[in-house]
Amino acid sequence: MNMHTARAAFGVDTLKTILGISVLAIGWDDAIALLARLIAERRFTKVSFLNAHNANIAYSDPAFAEALDDFLILPDGVGVDLAAKLLYGAPFPDNLNGTDFVPAFLQASTRPLTVGLLGATRANAEAASARLSALAVQHKFIVIHDGFFSATEEQAIVDRLETLRPDVLLVAMGVPRQELWIARHIDARHCTLPIAVGALLDFLSGTVPRAPLWMRRLRLEWLFRLWIEPGRLWRRYVVGNPIFLLRVMRQKLSHRPAPAGETP
Repeated sequence: MNMHTARAAFGVDTLKTILGISVLAIGWDDAIALLARLIAERRFTKVSFLNAHNANIAYSDPAFAEALDDFLILPDGVGVDLAAKLLYGAPFPDNLNGTDFVPAFLQASTRPLTVGLLGATRANAEAASARLSALAVQHKFIVIHDGFFSATEEQAIVDRLETLRPDVLLVAMGVPRQELWIARHIDARHCTLPIAVGALLDFLSGTVPRAPLWMRRLRLEWLFRLWIEPGRLWRRYVVGNPIFLLRVMRQKLSHRPAPAGETP
């Protein structure tokens, strides 16, 4: 299922377009049920998350934007919520950020699954696998490879995936590499649900700390991450967030109602 079939399945009202990217506007429980159903029906579906940073990259990278058009996109963070309020008058039903949503989805899935982990450092991937095994004991977690492989190693990784064919494949290579890698190398022969998860394995390993719960509830996790890694993240947040909101305002101002008698 991509966003085109999602449009048919859920209706136009359940999709919000942010800077050209269609994002599924459904609640937490409905999203968990949807992914569980896709796995049960073995419907190959690429999954990613849209936040302000990803949206900015897609805005200036046509190859990335084109790749995302074939993913099921879930909303991640306060930036896209603000965009939804500006453009549609209401935020997304829930913040389905991958760091919280993916572990919750795996915990909620009672059917035993095979879950592949691909990305991060080997040590972090192994630690994340151990953490997930403790959180969701019903599933089998297998580290496929770290994220630091060469082009000559890709075929062996793809071949291993085809042999194993996990139900879920967590790909943690950073944006846009992870989505582009899935788009170019992964299809129904390799898994059912490839999910681009960014820094999830680093968070699960404990190497990168999460913001305190009170900051997450106030939607200020981005500020905590900026404080922890200012050198790497200042451009993403301090420069990127205002640019994102400016682009959203341009989208809003460029939208004109269709003339009477015409379908928008």
